[in-house]
Parts: sequence; structure tokens; C-alpha cells
Amino acid sequence: MSTPRVRRIGQVIGVRPERRDEYLRLHEAVWPEVQATLTRAGVRNYTIFIHDDLLFGYFEYTGDDFAADMAAVAADPVTRDWWTHTEPCQRRLTDGPGGPWTDMAEAFHMD
Repeated sequence: MSTPRVRRIGQVIGVRPERRDEYLRLHEAVWPEVQATLTRAGVRNYTIFIHDDLLFGYFEYTGDDFAADMAAVAADPVTRDWWTHTEPCQRRLTDGPGGPWTDMAEAFHMD
């Protein structure tokens, strides 16, 4: 039996200062359906850290087709509804392809 390959993902986005408390409140009770969708997509160990007006997200991906799994998350109606609440709280840091979160390059890892 082989151990699944884990891909570590780090992302960053801003949080609007006037909506910071709202964003934190939302994440005190993330909808179970959203969490189930992420789990089905191979997302594990998902954590969002906050520092001032900066959010740092980290998760581990254990699936075989990242693009297809993330497309499935983006197509989920409950997740899309969840995003109507969270996205107004966020502020993109860069303009470019992909979602509102900016992917980060891994600089160091230690198990």
C-alpha cells in the first residue's frame, strides 16, 4: 500500500479592514457542506492565518487531479453561496489569472 503524495499549497490575500470581524465570524462556523466539498476534493489540514489585514491560507492536497478537483469545488452550489459571504471581505493583492487568492512558492519545508 503506497502513501498518498501530498502537495502543500500556500496562498495569500488581503482582508478588508472594515470587514475583518465579519470574516472571522464567518470562519468560526464554516458551513459543514463547504468542508465536505473540500474533503471530497482531496483538501486536508486547511488552515487560514491572519496578521493585520493579511490572510495566509495553507492546505494539503492529496488527490490526483488538482485542476479537476478545484473545478469541482468551484462548481459546488453551496460553496459558491459561501463565497458570496466571504469574497466581499477579501481584497486581492495581485491582478492575474486564477482565483482571488495568490499562490505562493514553497521556500522551505521540514517534516
